[in-house]
Amino acid sequence: MRGVSTWAVAVRKPSPEQLKEGHRLEATEAALGEIEVVSEPLVSALKRHRWLRLPIVRGVAALVESLKIGFKALGISANAQLEAEETDVKMGGGAWAGTVVVSIVLAVGLFFLLPVGIASLIRHFLPNSIVFVLVEKAIRITIFVSYLWLISRMRDLERVFEYHGAEHKTISCYEAGKELTPENAKGFSRLHPRCGTSFLLIVMVVAVVVFAPLGTPAWYWLFASRVVGIPLVAGLAFELIKLFGRKRDKRWAQILMWPGMQLQKLTTREPDLTQLAVAIAALNAVLAVENPLSASEEDRVGMEVVA
Repeated sequence: MRGVSTWAVAVRKPSPEQLKEGHRLEATEAALGEIEVVSEPLVSALKRHRWLRLPIVRGVAALVESLKIGFKALGISANAQLEAEETDVKMGGGAWAGTVVVSIVLAVGLFFLLPVGIASLIRHFLPNSIVFVLVEKAIRITIFVSYLWLISRMRDLERVFEYHGAEHKTISCYEAGKELTPENAKGFSRLHPRCGTSFLLIVMVVAVVVFAPLGTPAWYWLFASRVVGIPLVAGLAFELIKLFGRKRDKRWAQILMWPGMQLQKLTTREPDLTQLAVAIAALNAVLAVENPLSASEEDRVGMEVVA
C-alpha cells in the first residue's frame, strides 16, 4: 500500500506447524502464521522536482516510482517466505534488477513490437495508414486480453489474484470512510476504477491516437517509434485514469471505465477474511503515519493507479 510519505507491505508467513519436517508451501496453499509488516519512508521525486509534476510527465514519474516500489515489495514478500523456510537462499538486489529488466523487455516486445511486426507483414494489403494503426492496435489488444486470460487460468496465480481483490476491497472500504475490518471490506467490490489492469487497457487504446499520425514509415522507424512513444502513451493514459477515478460517479465516466472494470475480473478473485486482514495490515501501517485523503491532489499523484 502506497501513501504520500510512506509505503508498506504485509506478508502472512507460514505457521511453524506448516513448516515441520521441511514442508514447503504450495502456491495454492494458504499461509497460516502471523502477519509481518514492513513500512518504509517515501520521498517522491515529484516533490523534489517541480517539472516532474507537469501533466503527462507526472504520470510517467509516478509509474516508474510505483514499479520500483512494487518490485521491492515482491522482494520483501519472497524473502519472508525463504526466511520462514530457514533457507540460506535470499533474493538480492542484483537478482531483482535482472528481473525488472527482463520483465520490461518482454512486455515491450510482446505488447508493442510484436503487434507492429505482425501488422507490418500485411501492410501492403491495407488501404491506408489509419487502417494499419487500427489493425496493429486490434492485434495488440487481442494479445493483451489473451495474455490476461491465460494467466488467469494458472492455479499458481489464484492466490495472487485473491490478494489483488483484497487490496481493491480494502482501498474502497477506506475511501468510503468505513472502519477497516475484514468483514466491512468484504462487502465492497473487488473491482476498482483506478486498477492497473484498467490502466493497461487504456494504454492500448491511447496508443491508437498517439501512433496514428506517424503513418507507416519503414519498419525500423515503426519499431523505434513504438518504443520511444511508450512514455507519452503511459503519461496520457495516466491522466485519463486519474480523471476517471475523480469522476467515477458520473455516468459518462462509468461507461468509459466499463471495459477496464470487466477486464479486472480476469486479474482479481474474491478474497477470504484472512487475506483481507493482510491488506488491512498494510494500509494501517500507512495510516499510522499519515492521512492520504487529507493530502493535496498534487501529493496524491503517485497513488492514482492503485495496483
